[in-house]
Amino acid sequence: MKDESADNGYQGWAILELMGHRKLAGRVCEATVGSAPLLRIDVFDGDDEAPSLTQFYSPGAIYCITPANEDLCRKFAAGFAPGPVSHYELPEVSIEDREEEEDTCP
Repeated sequence: MKDESADNGYQGWAILELMGHRKLAGRVCEATVGSAPLLRIDVFDGDDEAPSLTQFYSPGAIYCITPANEDLCRKFAAGFAPGPVSHYELPEVSIEDREEEEDTCP
């Protein structure tokens, strides 16, 4: 029997392993942004009905997709959900720099 999901791309629950040893679990589907084919993952925290996180990845950033059931993905995501951007990840911008940027805008 032919697997029809192969013709339409994978859609379902899975654990993604990404470059940088990062793992995410959630509902996965193919997406196109602009003209670029990407993989979309919606990560659900616990029993929430809406995703707590949606991200898009280039196929080159993914080195493993493990199909799994919804319950396993939700449990996995609860323990491995990425946190919000931290202060130390943002560059420090002085008031003078902000004023200069405002002056250079068309």
